[in-house]
Amino acid sequence: MKAVCFVKSVPDTETRVRLTGNRLDKSEIKYILNPYCEFAVEEAVRKKEAGIVDEVLVISMGPSRAQEAIRSALAIGADRGVHIEDDNLDGSDAIVTARVLVEAFKKEGGLDNYQILLFGLRAIDGDTWSVPSMIAELLGIPAVTNIVKLDINGNKAIAIRMVEGGEEVFEVELPCVFAARKGLNEPRYPSLPSIMKAKKKPITRYTISDLGIPSDAVGKVGSFTEVLEYTLPPQRQAGKKVEGEPEQVVEELIKFLREVANII
Repeated sequence: MKAVCFVKSVPDTETRVRLTGNRLDKSEIKYILNPYCEFAVEEAVRKKEAGIVDEVLVISMGPSRAQEAIRSALAIGADRGVHIEDDNLDGSDAIVTARVLVEAFKKEGGLDNYQILLFGLRAIDGDTWSVPSMIAELLGIPAVTNIVKLDINGNKAIAIRMVEGGEEVFEVELPCVFAARKGLNEPRYPSLPSIMKAKKKPITRYTISDLGIPSDAVGKVGSFTEVLEYTLPPQRQAGKKVEGEPEQVVEELIKFLREVANII
């Protein structure tokens, strides 16, 4: 049995966002492996260490920087990577992302080779929560998202997912898509030897043309959305400081709440 993890390269949350005009300035952004994807990769590697899975493949798409996210997954313990490299894939909407990833997955043997398909529940940049379910639909297989536990027994899996106020337990036949959330596991910190080994693990590179998609069609093959502009949130106004004796401070505070904030 084999597992495949679909991962994404995303901006580090500590990166300061800058705009050039109404567009995002990406020149100084540091990119990392999407944190939710770490849960997916960790789960696949644990299944391999338990003897349930024989191989863990990682697939990602985007500009050359996506290789760093793949290398991070390889350092966690994945065996090899696939990178669909094209600058025009940067910022693709969910349906284009799903279609391109499916074609790359099929190029690697698809469902004939891989029975466990793992994703992060969400990407911290686009935050659509939709790619795992879209890929399941395109492949015609079940999907269980938001999972906090995954047990594999033969060609069946028991997955527990979080819902408001409790949990749901699903029994599904493989192959199946699973989307991981925080609580499924605690991703390991790769050791220095693991990081060095990851640099030698193979990454297969595909172009859009390799997948049978015309290069001039990227971004136009069924995209449902278009980003028109980016705007920063309004700057927070400075707070008002009240000084004086306690009685004066209370009086000023009550006056502010009544006349300015209209709370009382």
